[in-house]
Amino acid sequence: MDHPLGNTDSLNVAVLTISNHRTEENDPSGDYLQQAVELAGHHVVQRTICPDNRYTIRAIVSQAIASQDIQVVLINGGTGFHEQNSTPEAIVPLFDKAITGFGELFRMLSFEQIQQATLQSRAVAGLANNTVIFAFPGSTSACHLAWEQIIDAQLDRHTKPCNFVSQLKKVDK
Repeated sequence: MDHPLGNTDSLNVAVLTISNHRTEENDPSGDYLQQAVELAGHHVVQRTICPDNRYTIRAIVSQAIASQDIQVVLINGGTGFHEQNSTPEAIVPLFDKAITGFGELFRMLSFEQIQQATLQSRAVAGLANNTVIFAFPGSTSACHLAWEQIIDAQLDRHTKPCNFVSQLKKVDK
């Protein structure tokens, strides 16, 4: 099936699930993101499940940023307000530029589904070493919202007036 936006530029994507409980056999959000990324014509070049530990998360994301093969990092989980959630604290220091509109837009759209509970969402995004990083809640419905209503179009060079494709590092395919 063709991608509805006609994306002809495939990107290399890392999918990172932050969870102290998920496994490769039990990661519906990671499964969804991998399928959605591939349906859009991109390549999942790394898929990892990581415990919710800010230093482990930071190390994995730092490796992705430094990699010449990864252009996009999608992180699901660890963005809530619970004391164990540490994704924003792990990744925000790595950003060269924050994409503040992502969190704002995610919470606005999320409000339609979960009302005031969206206050506890700490979805964030940024650009680091020409790698775009999106972090959002780990529920599968949140992954659908983030991918389908925001991220997918921003990874398509045909999206006007702007998208992130031209700002990403070039990789040899």
